[in-house]
Amino acid sequence: MSTAALPRIALVGNPNCGKTALFNQLTGSRQKVANYAGVTVERKEGRLVAPSGRSYAVLDLPGAYSLHAASLDEAITRDLCRGFYPGEPVPDVIVCVVDATNLRLHLRFALEVRELGKPMVVAVNMMDTARRRGIEIDLPALERELGVPVVPTVAVRKHGARELVAMLERVVERPHEPRRHFSGGDGALDVDTLHAETRRLLALAVRMPRRTAEVDDALDRVLLHPVFGLAILAVVMFLIFQAVYAWATPLMDLIDAGAAALAEAARGALPEGPLASLIADGIIAGVGSVVVFLPQILILFAFILALEESGYLPRAAFLLDRLMFRAGLSGRSFIPLLSSFACAVPGIMATRSIQDPRDRLATILVAPLMTCSARLPVYALLIGAFIPAQPVGWFNLQGLVLFALYTAGILSALAVAWVMKRWRRDKGEHALLLELPSYRLPHPRDLAIGLWERAMIFLKRVGGIILALTILLWFLLSFPAPPPDAVGPAIDYSFAGRIGRALAVVFAPLGFNWQICIALIPGMAAREVAVASLATVYALSAPDDEAAAQALAPVIAADWSLATALALLVWFIYAPQCISTLATIKRETGSWKQVGIAAGYLFGLAYLMSLLTYQLAVALGGG
Repeated sequence: MSTAALPRIALVGNPNCGKTALFNQLTGSRQKVANYAGVTVERKEGRLVAPSGRSYAVLDLPGAYSLHAASLDEAITRDLCRGFYPGEPVPDVIVCVVDATNLRLHLRFALEVRELGKPMVVAVNMMDTARRRGIEIDLPALERELGVPVVPTVAVRKHGARELVAMLERVVERPHEPRRHFSGGDGALDVDTLHAETRRLLALAVRMPRRTAEVDDALDRVLLHPVFGLAILAVVMFLIFQAVYAWATPLMDLIDAGAAALAEAARGALPEGPLASLIADGIIAGVGSVVVFLPQILILFAFILALEESGYLPRAAFLLDRLMFRAGLSGRSFIPLLSSFACAVPGIMATRSIQDPRDRLATILVAPLMTCSARLPVYALLIGAFIPAQPVGWFNLQGLVLFALYTAGILSALAVAWVMKRWRRDKGEHALLLELPSYRLPHPRDLAIGLWERAMIFLKRVGGIILALTILLWFLLSFPAPPPDAVGPAIDYSFAGRIGRALAVVFAPLGFNWQICIALIPGMAAREVAVASLATVYALSAPDDEAAAQALAPVIAADWSLATALALLVWFIYAPQCISTLATIKRETGSWKQVGIAAGYLFGLAYLMSLLTYQLAVALGGG
């Protein structure tokens, strides 16, 4: 049975209420992620199989603070709960997830949802944390006053949603119509009534000890300190980039050796000819050169997910607000920009939470400067080939260079935002309102699910666009065949060889050879394709099979100067080599003009900074 025919359960709640962790608890690996029709908001749906054997479709709706929508995410949640969203069935039951440690904020939203008049269950999540802090919640009293079922949950524990599942089965079988106390059924409570009712419920059902948040307060005194907090944040980011190199190397070596052995086996098993070349030099060399960087990407994601789950990211946004405001952004820009370290596409989509239009546009335009995971294969290849793996004090020199590249992207983004601010001066007051959730230990299960999702996204890119482009590039590099009287390498007569040598004239001042120029073209679709392209180019231009089987890093180390490698590293800090990012800018701004501005200034910065880097490196003896 497809999920379309199943009873539908919609999970709603404020950000940081544990809603997604509860979704993972209910659905496990039976999930699928897509986008809502016509927009770029993520849609997560899964299947819940109850102990009774019945199945239910579970929808994880975007986080919302209110049904008075101030963002696209909140508008989708509001319309879907009311049954007005095009193409989406009306939920049979709404589960409003609230944080037991922060009911003062979360109950306000639950009251709004109740006024919709839909069958509803309130899931009081993080009950274990509330008990540890001495927070006493009278769930029967809360249920009586709200007029809807109220159940405790601990989303990060096995069987932590057992009572919720049992209640959902009862509600779906015998749906009831909750009372509407204040509104006409559209959830539109006035602010005074909403606050008054929240205070009444808290007084009746919740007992808060005076020492509730001692741990949070103690940590915040250090982590939100204007000096120590910033220093700790810098150390955390620095250690992340060190770990990306130190921890991933053994796995990368294993994958690299496996790809080389597979390519050699393919050459030995197939007769010499175009098919053997396609499989060994095109598919295996190209795709394998990208897959090898999966361990580094997953380590980076693991740290970002852990920081998000721990409750630290909103505090980092608060901490950086003053600095970012001076640069023309706001603290709310921090999380979208941090998301852009994984991929600029979700980072740009996350800017919908920024209410100020100027701040949102500035964040969108500088998001591509954040060092996304697609750049990591290029950085890792060039750093591994040209930077020795020697210690510098307690640190690794290669990790230091990687940290410098990430820092250069961040500082460039702040500089660009500052320039945009000078062009368009705003005199309005600046204010940042953020919920600071309680600190909590990230749950291994949620981290594992998050990493699995991102690994699948990466591998699908490898199996889809990267594989297709690799095969296309192999064709361009292999055909047409050289004439019988040819004296140069066969690749010189190919389509790609001719294109690369024509472009080499334009990029010669940057130290780029024709092989690099060829790699930059398919890299426009996805940056990591540049590594696969280089592997394919050098495999096909190798004089024999033994040379073709060599790893790419020693080949380019022998062929390029240090100045060329540094210029290419700098090129990838700035160049907008990702069509998906430009397409997302168009969807989010609705303007081709903004796409042109983004592409133009990024290409201009890439060429200028690479030119300066190459010429300076040559002057210092690196040429």
